[in-house]
Amino acid sequence: MWTCDFAGCGKPAVRNLGNCILCNRHLCSQHLQYGVHECPKWEVTSPLRGGIPCSGPPLQYDRVTRSSVMGGMNYHIEVCFDDGIRWIARVRRFNATSSPAVLQNYIVQSEVATFKFLERTGVPAPKLFYFALDNEDNSVVVGYILMEKLHGKSLRWSLATQEQRRMMEQLADVFVELSKYPFDRLGSLHCLNDIHVSAFARESLTDFVQSEMRTMGPFSSLEEYHKSEIRLILDLILREEIYSQQAVDAYLIHRFLLDLVPIALSKLVQDDQRYYLKHADDKGDHIMVDEDFHITGIIDWEWAHTAPPTHAFNSPIGLLPVAEFYRGTNNLGSNEITFARILGEKSRPDLEGLSGTDGFLGLFQGLRDAAKVDDGVDWDGWKSAALYRYREDTGLQLLLCRHGNLVSEG
Repeated sequence: MWTCDFAGCGKPAVRNLGNCILCNRHLCSQHLQYGVHECPKWEVTSPLRGGIPCSGPPLQYDRVTRSSVMGGMNYHIEVCFDDGIRWIARVRRFNATSSPAVLQNYIVQSEVATFKFLERTGVPAPKLFYFALDNEDNSVVVGYILMEKLHGKSLRWSLATQEQRRMMEQLADVFVELSKYPFDRLGSLHCLNDIHVSAFARESLTDFVQSEMRTMGPFSSLEEYHKSEIRLILDLILREEIYSQQAVDAYLIHRFLLDLVPIALSKLVQDDQRYYLKHADDKGDHIMVDEDFHITGIIDWEWAHTAPPTHAFNSPIGLLPVAEFYRGTNNLGSNEITFARILGEKSRPDLEGLSGTDGFLGLFQGLRDAAKVDDGVDWDGWKSAALYRYREDTGLQLLLCRHGNLVSEG
């Protein structure tokens, strides 16, 4: 498919394994070998630290260790100063799945604002040193954030068998600290003259109409937020931008969810319009720990947003019995119960009760059972009823005509 990009070589490049996504080159079997292919080195003098020279390690793509330097959205490059100080350069990945630069810049600005807010708290997080956006004034060409490199490694919950309760106690301390800083709106943090809540900084909550970015929020109530999010999804389905292969099913489900919002919210603790910062990707590897599983910091604050206490202080995804949820089970897992009790023990009983399918169909069944709406009905029975229930919905009618389906009258 490709020829080798190594100077003077015209051999065919190795497919897949020969594609270096760091230096954007295709390599043959010879030049792919370790010690032959090395990504370009770089050395600079940093004005941010009084001209102390710094450099980065050779950027070598290694499928075994790539998770330590590359996440789903960003590269993490170690910046090494001659006096031993280590920083991290957080650089957005760029490929066909990347969002437009204007949205990437907005997300970076929100993450920067989040770091600035966290500096005012007792939450252990990397210190922010500098950032640049993706624009023509940026000599590096891509947007990036320079931050402190924290000691330790990302948590692997399954390895912390003897230390899990101590880990939960430390994480509960983080939640208690965040509970001291309420906000009055739902959205992501932003910083112009001061830190405030602005529109959500996340791809899934952003629309583009004729190349113009349209963000969502901020919102003053949970109902307003959930309904706006679902309406955006319904619109994207009609525009064939998402769920293009299951458009009718996806539309029916989200149309049902739109009706479910006020019912579900009525069963929650009353929305007192006090919202708290929530990490948006808390599956466990956002926690840095040392050799003894002491938390050294919380990283990856991209997409962070404010949320009601029922969401902000519930158990992190890493503690949830995910396999049980996919089977449609709504029971709390043992780790969730333990974490809730720990929050209660830390003199925050108001937070204690908050930590709490075979494929998607199991999840959807569990949702309906929990809400006591259309519960006990299998997928085929529910879909048949939903098609009739929403038969007057113009969006559904459009999809059914588009896909050649009809709604039965009974």
